[in-house]
Amino acid sequence: MTRTLLFALPASLALLAALASADEIADTLQSAIDAYQEGDVQYALEELDYARSKLLEMKTDALGAFLPEAPEGWTREVDTMANAAMAMMGGGVAAEAEYSSPEGEHYTVQMFADNPMVASMSAMILNAGAMGLKTERIGRQKFALQDSQTMGLIANRILLQVEGPEAGTRKMLLEAMDFDAMANFGG
Repeated sequence: MTRTLLFALPASLALLAALASADEIADTLQSAIDAYQEGDVQYALEELDYARSKLLEMKTDALGAFLPEAPEGWTREVDTMANAAMAMMGGGVAAEAEYSSPEGEHYTVQMFADNPMVASMSAMILNAGAMGLKTERIGRQKFALQDSQTMGLIANRILLQVEGPEAGTRKMLLEAMDFDAMANFGG
């Protein structure tokens, strides 16, 4: 029960934050409608852009909630700027964290959702064996292993990459993630 509570707590906190932000978003959308009805198209566009940025912020936070916690004795540093370049890459959202072991090894977990890059990478991941890459299953998900990287595609829309020196440690980080919940992300 304690383990379930630990997994439920971040999701509950994210939901509360989302609900608080939803009021701001609803207010901003209403402001855009009001501006449009008053003939102020420029302000309506600015309000729509602001509401869109707040919605993307919520979606980014929701994706980031799937980053695994640091294993015991390790440190985790979440990259709060990981989503910043997504507009230049065709849109979508991203989340990233770096993990450091007590021995000084570094691992990076990256997630990209609803981005054209995901579609282009999906063929490689789905056909990894035919391309000569080693594959493995973690839960019901297929992952491709290449050098110091493990890549998988969740629900055909979330690219998940883990980089680091040891395949076993990359697998451990992936096993700590809830792929079923991730598949329903943003829905």
